[in-house]
Amino acid sequence: MTKHPFDLSGKVALVTGGNGGIGLGIAEGLAAAGADIAIWGTNAAKNAAAADHLAQHGRKVHTELCDVGDEQAVDAAMQRTVAALGRIDGCFANAGVGSGNKGPFDQMATEAWRRTMRVNLDGAFFTLRAAVRQMLVQGEGGVLCSTASVAAIEGAPRSEHYAATKGGVISMMRGLAVEYARKGIRAHSILPGWIKTEMTSVAQGNDAFQEMVHKRVPMRRWGEGSDFAGIAVYLMSPASAYHTGDTFVIDGGYTLF
Repeated sequence: MTKHPFDLSGKVALVTGGNGGIGLGIAEGLAAAGADIAIWGTNAAKNAAAADHLAQHGRKVHTELCDVGDEQAVDAAMQRTVAALGRIDGCFANAGVGSGNKGPFDQMATEAWRRTMRVNLDGAFFTLRAAVRQMLVQGEGGVLCSTASVAAIEGAPRSEHYAATKGGVISMMRGLAVEYARKGIRAHSILPGWIKTEMTSVAQGNDAFQEMVHKRVPMRRWGEGSDFAGIAVYLMSPASAYHTGDTFVIDGGYTLF
């Protein structure tokens, strides 16, 4: 019998920052399609809650407490993940922090710049490098995907450090797509718009900002974590076997209008 092109049975996916928001939406989509899931996060209670939630799909779920900005922690977490689940077929480098900046660029603290780079860019590098190493050992290809942001392609005042990390991630994924294509490893970036997550909770509480977002988004709503399930399944499935190096804007049309 021919396998369904979106059937991920027998596959293992790692989702960093997978215990909430976009990451949990990605993880749930992959689990529903048949993949076993590894979730890395920095909050044990959220990891446990996410694992309980994903268990409804009847797949194996492994969690790790891991700060992706810590190189040694990432390598150790990858070793434990592979020991628990046997392999890595897809790596979704989704963990990140927001800008946290309330002032103009000329007053931005170096500490804020370094913190954002450490998690968003260093963390993606450490995670993806560990995943590529494991995929090369397996010799069966794989899929890499990073969560970037529309901030990478639009002007992002007072968030230049955040935008810089996301632009860097996109460039890294394009390079990976070319470098490892002959090894059967595909690489992509997802660019979310305004999504209801813990990271955007402050913005969600601002009525004026809420109205601005609704007016500019043609679909007239904020995105949800579940809006990323479908694209994750497509990218990890055989349906996208000849598709690599792309950037997927998931923003309800925000950047078009």
